[in-house]
Amino acid sequence: MELTKQNISDSFMNGVDCSQIIMGEWADRLGLSKEDAIKVSSAFGGGMGIGESCGAIIGAMLVLGMKYGNTGENQQEQKDILNAKRAEFLEKFKSAHNHCSCRELLGYDFSKPEDVPKIFESGVLFEVCPCLVQSALKILDEMEN
Repeated sequence: MELTKQNISDSFMNGVDCSQIIMGEWADRLGLSKEDAIKVSSAFGGGMGIGESCGAIIGAMLVLGMKYGNTGENQQEQKDILNAKRAEFLEKFKSAHNHCSCRELLGYDFSKPEDVPKIFESGVLFEVCPCLVQSALKILDEMEN
């Protein structure tokens, strides 16, 4: 099932962030329980709470790490594969959205107390963020095929 903007907005209203949605959607394919996938990605909302890397990107990086990451020392070939996948994802995301930081994508900064109400009141959280999550999921799906 493809997630709709409404599904994603509902998740936000229920306390689930962008990276958690990405990981939750990929849990089965990564061999993780949905609960563990959501939990491991729970610290990244609001650009890690400081408006930095978009949570949809962080979720995608977690997915790529689980799929292509190295598991220890002396695995440069595997790291090279992951680095190429990371670069591919970021190029596609940035091409579609021009930015990678939560702050730049939203025009507001989660680390500024005065911006937090504006993020909700302006509707940007429910208009922009679901599109970013959908975009990240689409890019990951395209990269898998």
